Amino acid sequence: MNSRLEKLMSWLKAKQIDAAFITSPDNVFYLTRFRCEPHERLLGLAVFQEEEPLLICPGMEVNDAKSAGWNNEILGYSDTDNPWDLADERIKLRMPIIKSWAVEKEHLNVSRFEELSKRYEQSTFVSADEILNELRLVKDEQEVKLIKRACELVDFAVEVGVNELAEGKTELDMIAAIEYEIKKKGAGMSFDPIVLAGANAASPHGTPGLTKIERGQLVLMDLGVVYEGYCSDITRTVAFGEVSEKQKEIYETVLKAEAAAIELTKPGVKAKLLDQTARKIINDAGYGEYFPHRLGHGLGISVHEFPSMTETNELELKPGMVFTIEPGIYIPGVAGVRIEDDVLVTADGVEVLTKYPKSLQIIE
Repeated sequence: MNSRLEKLMSWLKAKQIDAAFITSPDNVFYLTRFRCEPHERLLGLAVFQEEEPLLICPGMEVNDAKSAGWNNEILGYSDTDNPWDLADERIKLRMPIIKSWAVEKEHLNVSRFEELSKRYEQSTFVSADEILNELRLVKDEQEVKLIKRACELVDFAVEVGVNELAEGKTELDMIAAIEYEIKKKGAGMSFDPIVLAGANAASPHGTPGLTKIERGQLVLMDLGVVYEGYCSDITRTVAFGEVSEKQKEIYETVLKAEAAAIELTKPGVKAKLLDQTARKIINDAGYGEYFPHRLGHGLGISVHEFPSMTETNELELKPGMVFTIEPGIYIPGVAGVRIEDDVLVTADGVEVLTKYPKSLQIIE
């Protein structure tokens, strides 16, 4: 039994919860090392206080689960089977009566909740999200190693994007080049890449299209790489040719806000202080209404995971936490600037994992 499962089993015992049913692919991967995207099919991991855990997955994925190192029972099912009937039978061999289930309320859909409720009418259902967030919050040495490699690759991805900048190329041209080069490195993107030119960059999560790159524009690139199950996430904004003094001022304000938040990052500091500090700098510069989102988010197996780095988050930072710091200013018709780095909280401070330069680059 791996240590992550043992911690979840200990939590079940301490809370007097009979079993947990885990369904999100990211949490199944965290607990089993098995990565599966089941689409509409059922993926589940039943975990008990004492009994052997049960992995439920499509039959065509069974060998992959074994190859990933899962040595406990696997229930593989065909597309003509009812996986709930098969799982119910195996689960009741372990525990004929289950009075309480812990489930991922943030993930379990209504249809699947109704299946569980129908089959376990006497059961109560509580949230497993908090303990899973807590377990995944602090990364171990191997997780940090994989995230660092993902960050090295995403730095390379930005470099590819900058090198691709040319008048007449479209946002999608740049994305195609970035994705191709990352795939050649044996990795993939952790989310759909964003490249936004000129006015499009004023939409924080705009949709790239056939807009052509023109001189005098700021170009925003928000990119992420996934390497062996762990993600990176970076944003850089560069100038293609000379840009206006107003655009430069906006850029420098965002850079100052990001630097201040990074400098504050260390164990014991509350997450809200980082957001508040960056937000005050942007507010004081007169751009507060144009910074519409949180400062950042947790990073690891999921590209967006716990915690949310907001101005109200009382969570104290701990060594081993990895998250993004990404202030931005977005003014329709003027500019969109975001600068984002991935940071690791260390024993006495912070390590910035993404290294691509942040001073305003003017690409000719």
